[in-house]
Amino acid sequence: MEKATDPVRPRTLVEAHEAVARSRPDRQSPLATRLAYYQHSATVYADIAEIDRGHHHESLYWADCERQRAQEIQAQIDGSSDE
Repeated sequence: MEKATDPVRPRTLVEAHEAVARSRPDRQSPLATRLAYYQHSATVYADIAEIDRGHHHESLYWADCERQRAQEIQAQIDGSSDE
């Protein structure tokens, strides 16, 4: 049972887009913050792919895009630690 203080979880692709957009950090945010955002967004879209079956493939597409962004940011983090 959801508590009144629990955030409402998206149930459709449109709701997922809205939720992800609301939590997007700005471009000046630390890489770790942006990495966490993209990892979370990928999970949201992957979950939606199983819930909103009418948008299954599109949700998987967005999950993959967010995963790729997370990988790019992780590479930036890993590259900056080599210095």
